[in-house]
Amino acid sequence: MNGSALATVTRRTGPALFAAALLAFAATPALALDGNALLQKVDRNLNPESYEMYRKLINIEPDGRKKEFVLFSVKKGRENIIALFLDPPSEKGRATLRLGDNMWLYVPEVGKPIRITSLQSVVGGVFNNSDILNLDYSAEYVAENATEAPGGYLLELKAKGPAVAYDRLKMKVDRATLVPTEIEAYAASGLLIKTLRFKDIKNFGNGIRRPAVLETDSPLYKGYKSVMLYANIKPRKLPDEVFTLNYLPRAEELRK
Repeated sequence: MNGSALATVTRRTGPALFAAALLAFAATPALALDGNALLQKVDRNLNPESYEMYRKLINIEPDGRKKEFVLFSVKKGRENIIALFLDPPSEKGRATLRLGDNMWLYVPEVGKPIRITSLQSVVGGVFNNSDILNLDYSAEYVAENATEAPGGYLLELKAKGPAVAYDRLKMKVDRATLVPTEIEAYAASGLLIKTLRFKDIKNFGNGIRRPAVLETDSPLYKGYKSVMLYANIKPRKLPDEVFTLNYLPRAEELRK
C-alpha cells in the first residue's frame, strides 16, 4: 500500500476508532471512593490520636440569653476521653469520662461517678454527651456511601450499633482540608435530630489545621443554638490509668 492509500485509510478509520475509545471509556465505571479510608483521614485531621485541648461551650436561648462552660479535655486512642469543668464556678471540679459506649459524670458533692447516657447533656442546650465526649467518627460509624460533591465529598454513615447516639450521619467534607463542613444527624426513623456546622479553619500548630468553631441547632428545639469553640489543641501522651473511674476524682491533676 502506497503512502497516499495509507493516509486515506487513516483518515477514514481514525474518527471511528476515536469514537469507539470514547464509548469504552464511558462504559468503564469510575473508581469508587473508599468512604471508610476517607473517614479515618477526617478523624486524624480533626484531632491527633491522643491530645489535650480547651473548649468553651455556649448555649443560646431563643431570647438571646447565654450560658457558658469552659472544659479541659484529654483523649487517648479512638474511644477514651475525659472532660473536666473549669467554669462556671458552680460546675468546677466536675468531670466526665467516656470509655467506648460507657459514660460517667463525677460530681464532687456526690463523691462517686454517676452513669450518664449519650443522649443526655451535662451542660443542657443542643449538644448532648455524645457531642461533648465525641469519639473518632470511624469508631462509631461505617461509611455506606461516598460520593463527589461540590467542593468536596459526601459521606453517608451508619452507626455500628444501637448504643450510638445517631443512627445515621450525612457528612459533607471539604476537599482541600479533608475536615467536615456540615453533618446532619438522623434517628433510625429518618427524623433529622440536629445539624452540626464546622467553621473557621485555624492552624493550631503541630500539623493540626481544623475548624475552631462548631455550631449546632435542631428542629426539635426551635430557636435554640449551641456553639463549641476550640483552643490549644496539641498532641499529648497519656497513661492508661488516666481513663479509669478511680482516676476521675483526680482529673484536675491533668492540667498540672
